[in-house]
Amino acid sequence: MTLETATPRRVAAVALLAIVPVFVYGSTHSAVAGLVSAINVLLIYGSLYVAFSPVEESHGHGHGPAEGNGTTG
Repeated sequence: MTLETATPRRVAAVALLAIVPVFVYGSTHSAVAGLVSAINVLLIYGSLYVAFSPVEESHGHGHGPAEGNGTTG
């Protein structure tokens, strides 16, 4: 897989590799700090995953270029 062919969601999944040093730190230094850091890594991954998800073309609200623009006549 090259960077040009990688999807943004797959690249965001690489962020999960950041959990490895967090577990090492949590197991060798402070378990509480490791847990908090792991939660932060998962929150960041989840945010990136949602942010890079595909967007639907239409939301079904019926707003077109001439509809619902607030003008009369």
